[in-house]
Amino acid sequence: METLEVKVARELGAEGIATMVAAFYQKVRTDDLIGPMYPEGDWEGSEERLRDFLKFRLLGDPTYTFKRGHPRLRMRHAGFSIGETERDRWVALMSAAMVETEVPDELRAMLEAFFFQVADFMRNEG
Repeated sequence: METLEVKVARELGAEGIATMVAAFYQKVRTDDLIGPMYPEGDWEGSEERLRDFLKFRLLGDPTYTFKRGHPRLRMRHAGFSIGETERDRWVALMSAAMVETEVPDELRAMLEAFFFQVADFMRNEG
């Protein structure tokens, strides 16, 4: 069985990640729960950081670490109240973005498990 990283490289690549992240942020901008957590004047920066992080984590692209250093995800998200509701909404919006951008079913299932694990790691409430 192929690893997540191999499947992402073969089936999505950097362009597919960028398309998926752009679709995700279109959903986040209008979301009443997690949308307000994002800095209003920095949508493009937020999108770039997630895109670079996913390319780093899933494709081995070093751009994220060149720009930002170690991901330190928990520290970077510590200023936000993130509980199960916020985690679940983030994952649901990403899942919807994957459906919209036609990420293949098997890969989408693998990515959903990855995204849930990462989002659950960000929880700092309840």
